[in-house]
Amino acid sequence: MMQEKREETTSTNKKITTRSQSLYKAIWRWHFYAGLLFTPFLLILAVTGGMYLFKPQIEERLYHDLYHVQAQSQSVSPSAQVQAVKENYPSADVLTYKPSDRSTRSSEVGISLKDRTYTIFVNPQNGHIVGKLDDSSRLMNQIEEFHGELMAGTAGDRIVELAACWAIVLIVTGAFLWWPRKKDKIKGVLIPRFSKGKNVLARDLHVVPAFWISAGMLFLVLTGLPWSGLWGNAFQQIATNAGVGYPPSIWVGSAPTSTVQTKDVAVVPWGAETLEIPNSTAQQYTKVSLDDIVTIAKEQHIHDGYTISIPQEPQGVYTLSVFSPKAQDETTIHLDQYTGAVLADYRYDNYGFMGKLIALGITLHKGTQFGFINQLIGLIICIGIAGIVISGALLWWKRKPAKNMGAPKVPEGNAMRIVTCIIVVFGLVFPLVGLSLIIVWLLDFFVIKRIPVLQRFLNA
Repeated sequence: MMQEKREETTSTNKKITTRSQSLYKAIWRWHFYAGLLFTPFLLILAVTGGMYLFKPQIEERLYHDLYHVQAQSQSVSPSAQVQAVKENYPSADVLTYKPSDRSTRSSEVGISLKDRTYTIFVNPQNGHIVGKLDDSSRLMNQIEEFHGELMAGTAGDRIVELAACWAIVLIVTGAFLWWPRKKDKIKGVLIPRFSKGKNVLARDLHVVPAFWISAGMLFLVLTGLPWSGLWGNAFQQIATNAGVGYPPSIWVGSAPTSTVQTKDVAVVPWGAETLEIPNSTAQQYTKVSLDDIVTIAKEQHIHDGYTISIPQEPQGVYTLSVFSPKAQDETTIHLDQYTGAVLADYRYDNYGFMGKLIALGITLHKGTQFGFINQLIGLIICIGIAGIVISGALLWWKRKPAKNMGAPKVPEGNAMRIVTCIIVVFGLVFPLVGLSLIIVWLLDFFVIKRIPVLQRFLNA
């Protein structure tokens, strides 16, 4: 009787061990391919993100001569500054005006000229033109474009979004693979093992740092996704429809019926992007001057560093927006261009719960919320991501057999199906992941399984 019980227990333990090993292999296989496919993109995101964190310092160094002017006792009006730009660039359209926020800082006038946009720097003390920058050639604009869409437009945006979504899969599967099966084990789990040989050290230098930065990496992915073109727009629309976007109470008078959104005419905080633009209605009056708009901005206590988007149509409005370092200072205001009346005043305090959360996430993601310490933490995470991406690639290359990819074999039993089902559910939440799964399935069914050489190479 005792013997039978022991055999039954042994058999049960073997089944549990086999299931556990199958599950481990299944998750490892997904982690392996996801890591291999998205390594280049994650490396690009880490490097460009690390550089973008220090945008203020880099631009200060690059454009010091354009940013700074000598302080003087007198100054010229904003209208006179813009007029000076018009005289120098008579065929240009003036789009924006950013007032100087201190006596030694130049003002900025944004213009459109021959299908390109430029920033003209003006000395607010005397109205002289300090210099001009082609916006598309600004280093940090290029890095931002590379970070957000690989400088490839919509296609690049979708690839970045796909890489970010699969990064979540990598983090979750990586955490499972990292999880210590022996609870008293610290080395190789929390600290690398330097005395166990090169192979063990190579493994630990990928796994251990990945554990330490995984929370930060997940935070950067989740706070970056709201900017993405597909998932981000859908999420923003859902947030708005759910009433956590902007409340009707921000309107002074009736809410507008316009279908034009604020992001179509100005660079504004995430929470104000889908805000409908009201119209200037009192078109029988003379337009309010830019000087009056600057005065109104002061009266409205808008944070320094704001930009005024100048109306281009008779029914258009002045849009004042500030994408401040701290989320709590974000403001978007629409003013009637004929009366200066405030048509909408939308600030951080007006955001719904989700809007505030996203706004804080964005300023933390960009490293501006807490200044240098925020930048430093972001940089450490970016360096960590680059490190685990490179170490993962080297680990694979070192272990890779000569005749195939070195992918873990498809495990027997239901483990692979279970893990695949979980990732399919994940694909429903993140549509690009779902689309990529369909492409992989089609590729597997119609190509890989019908070519034995390819099947062996991929361990499929």
